[in-house]
Amino acid sequence: MTRLTGSALRVTIFIGENDTWHHKPLYTEIVHRAHAAGLAGASVFRGIEGFGASSLIHTSRLLSLSEDLPVAIVIVDTEERVRAFLPELDELVGEGLVILDDCEVIRYVGRADGSGDSGRKGKRSL
Repeated sequence: MTRLTGSALRVTIFIGENDTWHHKPLYTEIVHRAHAAGLAGASVFRGIEGFGASSLIHTSRLLSLSEDLPVAIVIVDTEERVRAFLPELDELVGEGLVILDDCEVIRYVGRADGSGDSGRKGKRSL
């Protein structure tokens, strides 16, 4: 398991839910490549409304019928490892926004047995 405490770098990638890479969701490709690169973790968050460089508003409100909702992929690891992963993002992200933020990791703890059950209800680790 990757150990991560103290100073770190967070990369956030903003794309559209309908963006694809070889006929599968782009966010899936980014997460799988981050995993293959040995990064500490990646999470995908689906937005309910937003706009980007195109200035077109995408929303989940019933009357607008937009399906291309905003998606954010967040990856946190050491600066060295995140920066080494950036060329992958250059290849994958044709339209969207990629940002870097310095951050401090206070706690990064996985499950001891690797199973999906931590034994604690309502608490999840990244």
